[in-house]
Amino acid sequence: MSLEPVKRLDVWRTFSDGGRHRVGVLAQNRQGVYFQYAGDYLARFANLSPFGLTLDASLQAAPRDPHAGLHGVFADSLPDGWGLLLMDRIFRQAGILPSQVTALDRLAFVANRALGALSYEPPSSLQPAATDARIDLWELGLQAQALYEGQTTEVLAELVRVGSSGGARPKALLYLSDTDNESCGMTPGPDRTAYLVKFTSASLPLGHEEGLCEAAYLTMARQAGIEVANWRLLEAPAASGARQWLAMERFDTQGPDGRWHLHSACGLLDADFRLPSLDYADLIKASSLLCQSPAVGQAQFRRAVFNLFALNQDDHSKNWAFLQDDQGHWRPSPFYDVTFSPTPYGEHATAFAGFGKAPPRKAMQRLAAQANFAHWRQARAVIAEVLDSISGFSEIAKALGIRNDSIRLIQRQLEDVRLANQGLLVD
Repeated sequence: MSLEPVKRLDVWRTFSDGGRHRVGVLAQNRQGVYFQYAGDYLARFANLSPFGLTLDASLQAAPRDPHAGLHGVFADSLPDGWGLLLMDRIFRQAGILPSQVTALDRLAFVANRALGALSYEPPSSLQPAATDARIDLWELGLQAQALYEGQTTEVLAELVRVGSSGGARPKALLYLSDTDNESCGMTPGPDRTAYLVKFTSASLPLGHEEGLCEAAYLTMARQAGIEVANWRLLEAPAASGARQWLAMERFDTQGPDGRWHLHSACGLLDADFRLPSLDYADLIKASSLLCQSPAVGQAQFRRAVFNLFALNQDDHSKNWAFLQDDQGHWRPSPFYDVTFSPTPYGEHATAFAGFGKAPPRKAMQRLAAQANFAHWRQARAVIAEVLDSISGFSEIAKALGIRNDSIRLIQRQLEDVRLANQGLLVD
């Protein structure tokens, strides 16, 4: 089968009440990808990407890098890792090599299944048909696990339909019953809430305890005064090797049909998430400017401190995001993808005023000033609060059923990083 490259896509936005409005048009030729806002959108609504797009009727060329020739705001609609694996399997099954697929082809394939408020028309003919049928969560999870571990090349259509989220690990976007863990579907329904379900694999760094550890970290983050999404643990089948899977309530949805516009720091700032291309100083400054709030800078500082002391070193630019409401106001999204994730060299993906690990007090004081703290002692109080929450890891982990050997391994490294950064608690 040959694929005629998509030359043009209409971009649509869904608002919090479920209403839709055409944003503009994307087009591509040999020179690249271009976007133009629709006149009626310009007259009524705010800019989708204040640092990357101008709110006018001009033809705006996408940068070559770092989003494979797309504007960052539209690149945010594409999955990476797991979602691209599923997408490429479908293209291959149709006799199309991934190297023959353009970025607009991929947006057409995603169509209305992206995170956030944006959708793309017309949809690709290769996109699996939507269905209201009930999905067997256990079967879906076992198939995702087998695919991730290389035990099969078969891809269920249901898995493709629900697998357009970001990240490298197996997951699915599903609507779960509020009362029955096993009742789920691809579409909203009575008593159904939108969730991102994270499956597990023995080949993950923490194996089948990956979701339990993330649940422990979300608990600690909330106790540290950080906003996190609601979550629940779902019983997993014995054949999976897991006891439970983590389900995160989606924060880009509003009711059954409404959406909030979601924009990652990666797309907003053109910061390549594959490289250590972001610094907390830039993130805090951009957050304060975008959200027009000094308190937002302080909230981002608190999250940065948590990542430092909790050894969440996979803190790259796609793991920071913002939500825009219908009136154009921005706020940071809830904290997400936060877990124990030390890197081989102990370096964070996002630097602390130039330091990848163990930032000296002067560096953190510069970050605190950037985050709108009037005095270092105020920032130091935040550090103490975060450390207090992290000190409860062992107790939280035991309550969640994490194995004792895993708890000891993580607790030992948390103690090491606390000692390495204890100078931050000094006046």
